[in-house]
Amino acid sequence: MKNNILKALFYLFLPIVLGSIVGFLISGDIDYVALKQPPLAPPKILFPIAWSIIYLLMGISYYLFKRDYPYDYYEGFIYYLQLFVNLFWSIIFFTLKWRLFAIIWIILLDVLVIYMIYLFNKKRKISAYLNIPYLIWILFATYLTIGIYVLN
Repeated sequence: MKNNILKALFYLFLPIVLGSIVGFLISGDIDYVALKQPPLAPPKILFPIAWSIIYLLMGISYYLFKRDYPYDYYEGFIYYLQLFVNLFWSIIFFTLKWRLFAIIWIILLDVLVIYMIYLFNKKRKISAYLNIPYLIWILFATYLTIGIYVLN
C-alpha cells in the first residue's frame, strides 16, 4: 500500500518538481521581457501558472496510464523522452540563447507530444485527453519561439 502511494506521488509530481528545478536554475537567464515579442505574446507571469497546471495534468495523465498499464514500457519511454525534451528547451532558449536550435527542438517536442497522445489514446483515452492543453500550449510556444527568433 505504501509503495503504491509513493508511486502515485512520483508519477503525479515528477513533472512539477523537475519543471520547478529547471525554472529555478535558469531564472537568472530568462530574458523574455527584453525580447521583441510577436503578436499575442502573453505576459511573463502567465508562464509559471500555465506550466504548473500543464505539469500537473501531465502527472495525472501518466499516473492514470501507469495504474492501468504498469508494464507498458514503450509509452513510458516516450513520456519521459518528451519530458526531457520539454525541460531542455528552456535551457536551450534562455540559458544558451540558441534561438534557432530552440525552434528545431520545440518542433521535436511537438512531434513527441502528438505521438504520446496517440499512444495514450489507444489504451487510456483520459490520459490522452489530459495532454490536449499541453499540446495546445506547446504549439503556441512554437509560434512564440519562431516569432521571437524572427523579430530578434
